[in-house]
Amino acid sequence: MAGVPDAAGAPGAPDPDAVVRGARLAVDVGSVRVGLAASDPDGLVATPVDTLPRDNRPAGGALPSDVASIVAEVAERFAAAVYVGLPKHLSGTEGAAAHAARAYAGALAQAVAPVPVRLVDERMSTVSAHHALHASGRSGRSHRQVVDQAAAVVILQSALDAERASGRRPGERVVVDPAKHARVARGGAAGDARTTVE
Repeated sequence: MAGVPDAAGAPGAPDPDAVVRGARLAVDVGSVRVGLAASDPDGLVATPVDTLPRDNRPAGGALPSDVASIVAEVAERFAAAVYVGLPKHLSGTEGAAAHAARAYAGALAQAVAPVPVRLVDERMSTVSAHHALHASGRSGRSHRQVVDQAAAVVILQSALDAERASGRRPGERVVVDPAKHARVARGGAAGDARTTVE
């Protein structure tokens, strides 16, 4: 899928898909909550960070509070990349949840640029998270509070494993429109971004 041209694609520019040192974050996007996980700067281990309530109605065109919290984590951890889970159907097709995740990733990419945001397949992350929580001895009732974080950990660990195996960032790169990024940087609402398949 064609994306918006950016400086990273210019001759002599750094390779946007190369793995560079720095913490990575992962986001599990839900309709009610957003799970957040982070890695160490060497990208060895994914750990849970937080579960954020979705802010679907920010006031006055401001960044949604959940997006603003992720932006703060990116800055605090000097993150090198952010992975957003893309919930495809088992057949590989995309439905409403995947479209919502793409829209969220676009808004997030505008807000954290120039830190790259990438969409990665997360078909089984929530199921894996529930299994892991059950195996750790947590009761089913307590899963709701942490399952989004656990799913983000699954998404991130999978991405880290793929990085080590290939030496490249996995998934689809969300390409930021520089004009829209400038508006976000000045405090406007986040705009759409596009993705390119890598």
